[in-house]
Amino acid sequence: MISEFKDLSDKIDRLAELTLSLRRENAQLRQANVALGNEIGQLRQSNELLANENTTYMERLGQAQQRVEALLAAIPAGDEETAS
Repeated sequence: MISEFKDLSDKIDRLAELTLSLRRENAQLRQANVALGNEIGQLRQSNELLANENTTYMERLGQAQQRVEALLAAIPAGDEETAS
């Protein structure tokens, strides 16, 4: 009977140790989750800034293309027959 109580006591001790270990691990996982959430927020902000910058560059590229096309249209066409 005493050995059964000893076995039960050992199991309770192991259960208590496991419970503490799982609580520590849970706390660490919560901290990691918060850190990842913060990092995701920062990445989203960076992504938004890059998207805005990309839009600005695309607009500038379109404007530059229009200016080049206007310059090309302003160049008089050469008369190929006089060059021969």
